[in-house]
Amino acid sequence: MNKKHFYKLALIASTGFLLLLGSCKKFLDQQPITDVSADVAFNDVPSAYKSLAGVYSRLVGDAGFGIRLSLYYTVDNDEMQGPTGAADNDRRDIARYAATSGNAQLTNPFNQLFAGIEYANICIVNIPKMALYTGGSDQEKKQLQRMYGEALTLRAQFYLEAIMVWGDLPAHFRPASELASSNPFPSRTDRDTLYNHLLDDLKIAEDLVPWRNELAAIGDGSDERITKGTVKGLRARIALFRGGYSLRQDGTMKRNADYLTYYQIAKDECNDIINSTQHALNPSFKALWRDQVNAHAVADPQGELMFQASGIGGVGAGDNKLGYYNGPTVNGLGNKSINVLPTYFYAFDSTDLRRDVTCAVYNVAADGITKVGQAITSICDGKYRRDWITNPIVSPTNAIQYFGLKWQILRYADVLLMYAEAENELNGPTAGAYDKVNQIRRRGYGKPITTADATVDLPSGLSKSAFFTALVKERSLELGGEGVRKFDLIRWNLLAQKLSDTKAALLAMSTLTAPYNTLPIAMYYKTVSTSDDNTFTGGLWANSFYKAAPTSTPTGTTKVVWFSAAINTTALSRYATGFVSGKSELNPIPQPARDANANLSQNPGY
Repeated sequence: MNKKHFYKLALIASTGFLLLLGSCKKFLDQQPITDVSADVAFNDVPSAYKSLAGVYSRLVGDAGFGIRLSLYYTVDNDEMQGPTGAADNDRRDIARYAATSGNAQLTNPFNQLFAGIEYANICIVNIPKMALYTGGSDQEKKQLQRMYGEALTLRAQFYLEAIMVWGDLPAHFRPASELASSNPFPSRTDRDTLYNHLLDDLKIAEDLVPWRNELAAIGDGSDERITKGTVKGLRARIALFRGGYSLRQDGTMKRNADYLTYYQIAKDECNDIINSTQHALNPSFKALWRDQVNAHAVADPQGELMFQASGIGGVGAGDNKLGYYNGPTVNGLGNKSINVLPTYFYAFDSTDLRRDVTCAVYNVAADGITKVGQAITSICDGKYRRDWITNPIVSPTNAIQYFGLKWQILRYADVLLMYAEAENELNGPTAGAYDKVNQIRRRGYGKPITTADATVDLPSGLSKSAFFTALVKERSLELGGEGVRKFDLIRWNLLAQKLSDTKAALLAMSTLTAPYNTLPIAMYYKTVSTSDDNTFTGGLWANSFYKAAPTSTPTGTTKVVWFSAAINTTALSRYATGFVSGKSELNPIPQPARDANANLSQNPGY
């Protein structure tokens, strides 16, 4: 960025943060601080709190997890694919790995992530300078220490997102006003150096931020702010990326020889979270999404939802389009721009309850309740659905696009799976690694979480390699549609292989080639059903997804085409069509950023 841009960022941030206004009981429900100096913005605990809220606000909005970071940049993978339609030098091209540096959807997210980093930097510099930080009451000191740790954590989150999408980036660990005078045109810093800095920051932060059960003792309420478990979980995630593969500037996928050091960090951090007993799994996978996330629930008794980006305000600056851009339509309203791949639908066992949460095989009629079954090429991701939204319910005739949902950045389920992955890499499939994966599987099949169950637990005696393969699949079944998969595959150096395998399987499906030759060519949904259950025993469907179709249409049902050549022409024809190994693992640096800074080099292949 040029010097003018640096000073502009510094002026904006140091004179106040534009905060968002919305519903009650939200952390981000704060009045804006405008046209004030740092001395005023960081004069007392309430003003520092509002400044920190400005940092949180950069997680959401159209350029953040409101839509682009969550739904544009995370597909195509081996679970979900992006929108239909012709090439557009926009969102479709990003999903298909055909983005150029001039793509209109790259610049604003790049800028917003660095704005978040800048806002965090200002808090990181100014909060410890406050007189109350060392001279206030015990409660004031602990509250400010927490805010300092939160700012470090938020900066790490912004940087992680940017590194996953763009790779090596300039090091911005001081406010822009300082950097502008010393290094106005920074070149890119190796991501390992950036990751090491972030890991060190989070080590500091985890000693400053309290656990969930310690909030009342420092005078803070229970809300959506970062707690110690979040800090440790993010540190584990960054450690796995630091220890994983990534596309380097020479165009090769590499990981460093010391990668096990970082797997050990990930294991230790996850183990601390598990042993703290501050977080647990919601006993019901469906209730977690329908009754917690989509119901705008404030309380999270289990603490499974560890890090959330909350949309508020009903506008593009601070809300999100979850449930509008993705998920099933209601009364024709919605985009249906994320589709579940037919191969992913069939990755689930027929009795895995997570399938019917992650995959919505219906749209909703004009009355807002009647379900209309869809073809296999039109399955939507189902974790964020308009017809599940309550508190308040969205009318089927309401054309709004912003629903104030919470994008889930980190769940406790991911902590358990990260532990199992790190433990397996370090020591093989120990009993501890098995236990963590099996807890996830039991919940997924509706079984008691802590009780061994041979019908769903992983088979004993797996090799290290076989356990890893099982873990790769389990992370997909558990975390599908949550923006994790594409970047998991990159850090495992499996993206190219999984895309290739998926293309071959889709082609086989379209021609009814084994093992897909015994599956139905038609499905029949109950014409007047209001069930959101995909099963055929009391649910929406009158026949099984796993057996040959009836020879005639069952009474009271409507037919949809299932397995057919349309899988080729509708899904495969647009799936990851521009992917090039050694290039597409990263997006191009936006051209406006390079125009502002001649020292900002481009990624390989662009």
